Amino acid sequence: MKILAVGAHPDDIEFGCAPLLLQEAQAGGAVKLLVLSRGEAGSAGTADQREAEARAAASLMGAEIEFMDFRGDCYLDATPSNALRLAAELRRYQPQIVLAPNPAPNQHPDHIAAGCLMRDACRLARYAGLAELKMHPAHKIGHLYFYDITQHGVRPHDLVIDISSVADEWKNVMNCHASQAKSKQYVELQLTAARLLGLTIGVEYAAGVYVNDPVRIGRLSELGLSSRNF
Repeated sequence: MKILAVGAHPDDIEFGCAPLLLQEAQAGGAVKLLVLSRGEAGSAGTADQREAEARAAASLMGAEIEFMDFRGDCYLDATPSNALRLAAELRRYQPQIVLAPNPAPNQHPDHIAAGCLMRDACRLARYAGLAELKMHPAHKIGHLYFYDITQHGVRPHDLVIDISSVADEWKNVMNCHASQAKSKQYVELQLTAARLLGLTIGVEYAAGVYVNDPVRIGRLSELGLSSRNF
């Protein structure tokens, strides 16, 4: 199983969906992180420092990491040409699962752009007739999920996952981003939000995602636990 997680900035993946990636890596999945800037516009930490922090976090997750240049932090545009670049990455890596930032309006326009770009790229990667992508075979992903970064409680998640077993490791991953953790209490914010979401399903910590497409199952009885089980 190959999983590709995309973030607009060096810490988005770690704060937003790292526990889900930790679970998949521990289950034997291959995880790759694709970061679309080096946090050049940030008020805390240099671009070199933030890239180093992201690489340290990726190492703790057992994940491969790659940085792409889309003109830098705060300049990410959801354009067809940028979507094609990401579609080429999808064709090269051929993931079954893709995680991207929630494209709903929130505090940073890059998050919106990254989510929209990956939504479009997942579609474009399927089309064998696109001349710009001819160098790689067409690829159809299995699932695209959107994750929150810090916009907690905006709307209910479509899927909620018990992450209690990796909560301590997730904290260590987030703490790799010392430049950001010093400026604001991001680590405590994420853990508190995960704790609250966990309480709603009867576990210690949970993470939620939004689906891009309906989840197909064979029959209703294939679904197991729900929040009513605690």
